[in-house]
Amino acid sequence: MRTIVVDDEQLARDELSFLIRTFPDVELIAEGADGLEAVELVREHKPDLIFLDVQMPGLDGFAVVERLLQLDVPMPYLVFATAYDQYAVHAFEVNAVDYVLKPFDRARLERTIERVRRAVNSSGSSEQKLDRMLHLLEARQSGFPAKLLIRIQGRNLLVDPSDIVYARIEDGVISVSTTAGEGHGNFRTIEDLQANLDPKIFWRAHRSFVVNLNHVREVVPWFNSSYQLRMNDKKQTEIPVSRNQSRRLRELFNL
Repeated sequence: MRTIVVDDEQLARDELSFLIRTFPDVELIAEGADGLEAVELVREHKPDLIFLDVQMPGLDGFAVVERLLQLDVPMPYLVFATAYDQYAVHAFEVNAVDYVLKPFDRARLERTIERVRRAVNSSGSSEQKLDRMLHLLEARQSGFPAKLLIRIQGRNLLVDPSDIVYARIEDGVISVSTTAGEGHGNFRTIEDLQANLDPKIFWRAHRSFVVNLNHVREVVPWFNSSYQLRMNDKKQTEIPVSRNQSRRLRELFNL
């Protein structure tokens, strides 16, 4: 399999390239350092497989694939490679063959290569690969992932954002209350979580809380013209509204 590696971090690129060269049926034909270079390398070399970082200057990994689709370039099989697992759900939404995390491990990479081999044997036509990648455009056009990965009771569940009741951050840990139960997200900050949620529906009621407006059960007047939100989760959790957001609350619910 003729393969390209694209990563803006030299050490990560060197590490992955070294490991790829240990597989006799994988030929590393080119390396790139950013999204724009990735597009040009695919156009020039027409590889069978590309390992693509997500966060890169110029174009991120998802934008690279979108650009290739727009240019009608033959699509290679795609493996995302990055330091953060918060992109895993989006990667599999667009039917990437696999998703590997840094630092790279040969045993994990071997499983990835085997998945690519199976994909090549079962659906090798460019038309089928294009159909897989067209899901990317749909996801990008919506602006937000269709599912988020939430760890609930030891299970990694793909949760529809509409099922999220609220999220909070405490001692640097983000917990998420959903209709399926309470769990933890993969996001480093609550701002990262917000970036993956529709701001028309999810509101930062307090510096520690993001709430789904569709799951607000009751607005409870509180002290000194402040408010709390009673949510419609099983515990009917009461969430404070900060003083700075009280005016926005009155606008939202015409109080």
